[in-house]
Amino acid sequence: MHRALVLACILTAAMAPPVMAQTFSREQDIGAMRLGQKVLVDDGSCPAGQIKEISGARLVAGGVQVVRQCIPQKIRR
Repeated sequence: MHRALVLACILTAAMAPPVMAQTFSREQDIGAMRLGQKVLVDDGSCPAGQIKEISGARLVAGGVQVVRQCIPQKIRR
């Protein structure tokens, strides 16, 4: 029963439509990140035509570890 519930949750999440990431002008405005959450930061720190994507990558003892990367601004994941 437990495995079926977990499988159903995974399948439901996989079929959900993609959500546009929220955009901020400063990293300080983000607040606490959740695991799997992605936000965009348009603070001018990335090259022209790119925007900074910050994502809650993995759970560590101190909370959620984030990953920062510059992505093409037209491709918003």
